[in-house]
Amino acid sequence: MGIDFESLSEATSGAIGSLLSTTILYPLDTCKTKYQAEARAHGKQKYRNLSDVLWEAISNGHIASLYQGLGTKNLQSFISQFVYFYGYSYFKRLYVEKSGSKQIGTKANLLLAAAAGACTAIATQPLDTASSRMQTSAFGKSKGLWQTLTEGRWSDAFDGLGISLLLTTNPAIQYTVFDQLKQKLLNGNGDAGASVQALSALSAFILGAVSKSIATVITYPAIRCKVVIQAADDGESKKSKPRLKKTLPGVTHAIWKGEGVLGFFKGLEAQILKTVLSSALLLMIKEKIAKSTWVIMLAIQRYLVLTRGRIKDA
Repeated sequence: MGIDFESLSEATSGAIGSLLSTTILYPLDTCKTKYQAEARAHGKQKYRNLSDVLWEAISNGHIASLYQGLGTKNLQSFISQFVYFYGYSYFKRLYVEKSGSKQIGTKANLLLAAAAGACTAIATQPLDTASSRMQTSAFGKSKGLWQTLTEGRWSDAFDGLGISLLLTTNPAIQYTVFDQLKQKLLNGNGDAGASVQALSALSAFILGAVSKSIATVITYPAIRCKVVIQAADDGESKKSKPRLKKTLPGVTHAIWKGEGVLGFFKGLEAQILKTVLSSALLLMIKEKIAKSTWVIMLAIQRYLVLTRGRIKDA
């Protein structure tokens, strides 16, 4: 079975774009995650808004701690985006080959994106959980990746996996909207060659922002619940009254009782700001390096073909 160089090109450019966008926006991501993770109980809360988290870091001289867990986040981001873009591109090509259709409809696109998202969630869940715990640790007290992953039961590394699988609808919605808008903007016919066409940086940024905003608003309650589950450790959950259960029903009940309906949307504006900027930057960078990556992949493919030919001749 030959290497799918087109899918590999998509995966590589997407992973590089994710790595750069994650690094640039990481301090905002840390503030957002700590703000989201706080579940109010008995009317008490430490952070009233996102700026309180930033001020805590500045006032205590822990500005560098805004980058705690960056290595883990970058590793998770790179792997997840590589797996996602490779799977998404591969599934699309397979669908076109099997169906004989030149264009992928919205429903099929959603299913293909969700399948790619499910593979990604399962592969990277331990890193995602570790990253959330490192970000929500007290400033200056974050532990290393291995210690974070091994301090509890191994199953704890998969906290929130069920919600992560549910949240495959987020990138599914995002990339479906992005692809549909991109096809219309480029007046493409949806064939295999369209994947190497590139948007301008501004167009990619705008389409990325729009598609991610739509996906984020729709799926945000599940996003909030996942962060709370991942950030809660067993010691704190046992001390809390009532005890916080690290399950979707348990966290949903705690948020509902402590914060009401609006609690499910706590930090929505921060989430939109971070994810929209991150996604827009990711897609902008991906679009700008896609052609270069594709040229490199073609060169590698030709080299391998020539090498095989020489081996056969010998």
